[in-house]
Amino acid sequence: MNDERLFPATVMPDKDWWHALWPDPDAVLDAIGIRRGMDVVDLCCGDGHFTLPLCSLAQPGAVWALDLDAQLLDQARQVCTRYPNFHAIHGDARELPVQIAAPVDFVFVANAFHGVPDKTALSSAVHDALKPGGRFAVINWYRLPREETTVLDQPRGPDTGLRMDPEDVRLAVEPAGFKLEDIVDVGPYHYAAIFVRGRNQNSLKNQQ
Repeated sequence: MNDERLFPATVMPDKDWWHALWPDPDAVLDAIGIRRGMDVVDLCCGDGHFTLPLCSLAQPGAVWALDLDAQLLDQARQVCTRYPNFHAIHGDARELPVQIAAPVDFVFVANAFHGVPDKTALSSAVHDALKPGGRFAVINWYRLPREETTVLDQPRGPDTGLRMDPEDVRLAVEPAGFKLEDIVDVGPYHYAAIFVRGRNQNSLKNQQ
């Protein structure tokens, strides 16, 4: 899908190498702190590779899967159809607070943050969608040369220049009212930066 509203370099990869890269999404979600009963948003959910295990791990908590690409969102809807806690949102991630019914415990985004034009503004939207003390997990490619991150014997992932160190992510997210809590290796080429929303902090948007 070509849409000028989409973040650059965040096209959903083919299923074969997506599954080769993330063979155990349940383990990734457990490592970053998804727990039973949480209300969770899968931001830029794509075809639902992480949404499906989210629905299982978080139930009976609600899971909102948000994507701007209607075709990908429909794929996520199809794989999650047996879960009553699944809710699909066709919309822009930057409008998250008005897309969900109430603040949530956790917002998760994988392989999209590097392409966000205004990362702090998106983080501010996430802040306003979270409960006080809620968490925001950003899964990113390590800043390795693209030719070194191979999947199924081919270089994969965003251009080297788009990749971010954990410190780069921290500098983009914390001004929106977050505090970095942990960096978790979710390899082979990825880390998760986990942020907590301050209980008395305002988002950047509300400070203006």
